[in-house]
Amino acid sequence: MTIIIDRRALLTTGAFGLGGLVLPGGSLAAQALLGGQGFTHGVASGEPDSDSVLLWTRFVSATGAPSKVKAEISPSRDFAKIASGGEMITGSWRDHTAKITVSGLTPGTTYYYRFIGPDGSTSPVGRTRTLPLGKVPKFNIAVFSCANLGFGLFNAYAHAASRDDIDLVLHLGDYLYEYARGGYDNGSGLSKRILPETELYNLADYRLRYASYRSDPNLQALHAAFPMIANTDDHEGANDAWEGGAENHQPDEGDWTNRKNAAMQVWREWMPVSEQPWKSYDIGDLATYFRTDTRMVARSRPASYGTILRSGDPAAALSAFRDGVWQDPAATMLGTEQENWLYHGFRAASRQKKTWHVLGVGTNIGYNSTPPDALDWLDPKADVRANAYFRAGIAAGKAGLPYNLDNWGGYPQAKSRLLRAAQATDANLVAVTGDSHNAWAFDLIDGDREVGVEFGGHSVTSPGIESATRAEDKEKVAKALVANSKELRWTDTSNRGYMHVSLTPAAATCEWIFMDTVKMVSTATKAGHRMKVRPGRKMLESA
Repeated sequence: MTIIIDRRALLTTGAFGLGGLVLPGGSLAAQALLGGQGFTHGVASGEPDSDSVLLWTRFVSATGAPSKVKAEISPSRDFAKIASGGEMITGSWRDHTAKITVSGLTPGTTYYYRFIGPDGSTSPVGRTRTLPLGKVPKFNIAVFSCANLGFGLFNAYAHAASRDDIDLVLHLGDYLYEYARGGYDNGSGLSKRILPETELYNLADYRLRYASYRSDPNLQALHAAFPMIANTDDHEGANDAWEGGAENHQPDEGDWTNRKNAAMQVWREWMPVSEQPWKSYDIGDLATYFRTDTRMVARSRPASYGTILRSGDPAAALSAFRDGVWQDPAATMLGTEQENWLYHGFRAASRQKKTWHVLGVGTNIGYNSTPPDALDWLDPKADVRANAYFRAGIAAGKAGLPYNLDNWGGYPQAKSRLLRAAQATDANLVAVTGDSHNAWAFDLIDGDREVGVEFGGHSVTSPGIESATRAEDKEKVAKALVANSKELRWTDTSNRGYMHVSLTPAAATCEWIFMDTVKMVSTATKAGHRMKVRPGRKMLESA
């Protein structure tokens, strides 16, 4: 039979969150679905264009043999008229996932889609939307990052899935986490959702982890409601990943290239994404969105304050690093091929008179510095690692260095090249970023000139600075960070949720949505925050 996902019914009946993962008999959905049959993990769409969209599902036949899966897409939920479709053969070699791009669609139009299995069964019905052509008065985007299944419920996904004012979803990475159960989670009953229990190293590991995440009804509802454009950050592979390794990959864990290739293969199997590592998307005359890869393809190995501070006198070591290695122009986030593509894309968008150049990258571009009194905020119960991190940040700040070398703070020449390219085309640059778990608003400055702005997204569940600081100091922390950082205009270090970015010819406005809790089933929100930038201004204002 045809199953239609009713998003509001999902929310009002409470049939989502931790309880939604338990099937009759007490089995976890992820375990049951990996051994299950039929359409096991709902539907998703992505890679929208003005006349096409990619559709995703997973179908397992009764015998596990290869299956031919058919897709249908229609302008109406009853599928009275089929606008387009396609079919493909899937099987164990791709973990039974199917991705079918359907074409011949109408720009700026909402469609409904479904899959039909070889046994005549039908998938849940999803909703998607093509990108617009021509003049576009408004376009709304929901932006997510950093969803750790072991730290909380995906209430942010549920909240967004219930909205009717979203045209597109962006996921900026850390869609899942690679750690073993207990390695990076809160140790509560939520951690039992993490499968496999061990760290991820090979195809089977990554496939099972995706299966456990994609069993979450909130995430399924989000995918079924809107098209998603996704890119990777580090945890799709391993923490602090770069081209040749990762902080969370050790020599006794096998070859990094094999692990990275397995991680990226499974990401492409389980996500509604193309095979291209980077790509641009035109939103009529209003904007071009640039999806990038700043982790797996060409990123240079990041420096580490831990290593620098162990090499003699801390102040002297940091000064030498600041004036030497830190300024190396060969250090890159994008690599020369992707830089060339992106900068040509900026020029093309400017020639086409697009109002906005929207850049999606995994990590913060804007710099912030740790104030000298930051240890005063530290929670007495904070662990040794947090203490060391704060001390290193203070020392770096005194040397005139940003607190984080794993984001663009570790690649100043690469950042300057990016901002100069935007400046050269007079782009209205709006960067949307993730990774940090906290919310940020930056004016992006090259030298003394404002070039664009950054809306930095907070996490869906992963903990941020608030996990190591005293709760009563959260306002003090935010004010001190802004006062101590040249580019930072606002921050929140204590909330989980997502961003809602609205593009119009008059402004690009970001609202940071703060969920009331991730500890229990709820779509309630707290007071959020809004900021905007106007064309030609290249600096943030209150909204």
